[in-house]
Amino acid sequence: MTKIVGIGGSLRTASYSMMALELAAERVQALGADIQILDLRTMQLPFCDGGKDYSEFPDVHVLQEVVTAADGLILATPEYHGSVSGVIKNALDLMGFTELSGKVTGLISVLGGQPNSNALNEMRLIMRWVHAWVIPEQLAIGQAWRAFDEDGKLMDEKLAERLDSFAQSLVTNTQKLSQK
Repeated sequence: MTKIVGIGGSLRTASYSMMALELAAERVQALGADIQILDLRTMQLPFCDGGKDYSEFPDVHVLQEVVTAADGLILATPEYHGSVSGVIKNALDLMGFTELSGKVTGLISVLGGQPNSNALNEMRLIMRWVHAWVIPEQLAIGQAWRAFDEDGKLMDEKLAERLDSFAQSLVTNTQKLSQK
């Protein structure tokens, strides 16, 4: 079975990025993939210092092991000041080629203003640097405060359709590239 890991790059309690990640996870699971979400809000991760010894932080090992075992990834981040959150960047910095190389990756950004691709482009650069395969479909959810209903579902039908295409592309391309 295809294994996908979702990583949410927000620490906010009522996070729109996590809402988007959970919707993507539902769609991926409906397509037959196994999905696990790593919620960085619940993990004790240190700031990356460029070293390799994080033995005092068992969650670093959990992050690395879960991602290593995955075939594909979904990365979801809020866009802060035109870029990715420090939270998602730090989590990615705590990993390297061993964990990320060859992973098929889908990208989601959520922001308060108009949708754009700044954070998506930053994540695309990061993932390309570690030799991951980023799918062409990506999701930028602008004006997050009005993009979701009270149940956490997307209110814009076209955006929901794009999420479906995103999930389909992630699962299909992960299966192709991982030979599953």
